[in-house]
Amino acid sequence: MTVSRLRDIPGIGVDLVGDAADAADDPELLRLENLDTDLRPPAVAIEATRAALDDDAANSYLPFQGRRSLRTAAAAHVGRMAGRSYDPGTECVSVAGGLNGVLNTLLATVEPGREVVLCDPVYAGLVNRVRLAGGVPRFVPARATTGGWTLDPEELAAAVTGRTAAVLMMSPLMPTGLVLDDRHWAALAAACQRHDAWLIYDAAMERIRFDGRPPSHPAARDDLAGRTITVGSASKELRLIGWRVGWVVGPAAVLADIRLVGLTNVVCQVGIAQEAVAAALDDPGAEADVAAATAVWARRRDAVLRELADYPVVPPHGGWSALVDTRPLGLTPAELSRLLFERGRVAATPMDGWGPSGAHYLRLVFANEPVERLAGLGERFRRAIG
Repeated sequence: MTVSRLRDIPGIGVDLVGDAADAADDPELLRLENLDTDLRPPAVAIEATRAALDDDAANSYLPFQGRRSLRTAAAAHVGRMAGRSYDPGTECVSVAGGLNGVLNTLLATVEPGREVVLCDPVYAGLVNRVRLAGGVPRFVPARATTGGWTLDPEELAAAVTGRTAAVLMMSPLMPTGLVLDDRHWAALAAACQRHDAWLIYDAAMERIRFDGRPPSHPAARDDLAGRTITVGSASKELRLIGWRVGWVVGPAAVLADIRLVGLTNVVCQVGIAQEAVAAALDDPGAEADVAAATAVWARRRDAVLRELADYPVVPPHGGWSALVDTRPLGLTPAELSRLLFERGRVAATPMDGWGPSGAHYLRLVFANEPVERLAGLGERFRRAIG
C-alpha cells in the first residue's frame, strides 16, 4: 500500500469470486456470492425512471442534497419506522447508496483514533469504511446457535466507553441475519448517553425479517432519538440496486455536517433515479411489496437450510444470506469456496476481513437464485467435499 490509510483495509472477497463467476460464463453455476436479487423492483419505480429520461431536471447535479420529493419521501419513511416526524429540509439528505451514506456519516462524526463499535462477524465494507474514516473498530461478538445468531445486549453496551465516537449497527445484520430488538437499543441508550456517542443505524434491510414482526427502530426510543442517525438505501428492500440512491436522516445539527461531507465526497446521487425511489417509498402498496419480496426470500432461505441440513449452517433471522461454519468441515472458508466453485459449480464468498470471526465462515446469498435452482445445493456440497 502506498498510503497508510489503506494498510489495514483488505478487499471484500466478493469481487474476486464474482469476477471468476462472470469469467466462467456457466449457466449451471449457482450465483451465491454477491448481494444481488433477481426480484424485480416496484413497477412504480420502473415507470418513474423511464419518465425521468425525458426530464431535463433529472439530468442535473442539483439540488446537491437530493430532490425535495426524494427527501420528503425518505424522511416520511424513516418517520413511519421510528414513529417520529423528520423535517426533509434540515433532517434528511440523499446520498449515492447506503454505504456512501455510512461513510459520509462516519467522516462527520468520528475523530481519527476514536472507536466505533461493531458486531462480529460483519460486512467487510462497514469495517473498511470505519478504518478509512480514521476510526478504530471495536468488535462485539455475536454467537452462533442452532436457532440462529444472538448478541448479548449488556455485552454490546459494555463496549461503549469514553473512547467511543459511534456505535454502527445494522438489523438484520449483514451477513449473519442477526435481528436486534428493543433490548439492545435500551442497553445502548444508557451507554451512548453516558459516553456521548452516536448510534449510526444502517436500516437497509430492516423490513426483511422472517419472523413477521415489524422493525425495531432505535429512534423510536425517546432516550435514543437525539443520538440516532439512520442510513437507508433503496438497494435491498426496494431491489433498486443499480439506481444507487440512499438517504441519511437524523438531528439537524449533525445532518448539516453530513451534507457538507457529501458535497466534498460524491457530491450528488443519480439524477434519473431519485423520482423513482421517491415513488417507491411513497407508493401505498410499498409495505405489501416488501412483504411479498420477503416471503420469496424466506422460502429461498428455507430451501438452503433444508438442502444443507447435514452441514454447519447458521439460520439467519433476516436479510439475504446465511453463513457456513467451515471449522467442523476441516476447511478454511477460502478452501471451501474453491472446492464448491470447481467441483460443485457454486460461487460463494469467504469472509476474511469480515470481523475477527469472519475467517471461520463462508457466505451463501440466497436472494438471487430461485428455489428451483437451489434444489440440489446439498448434492453440490457433497460433490465438493463429501
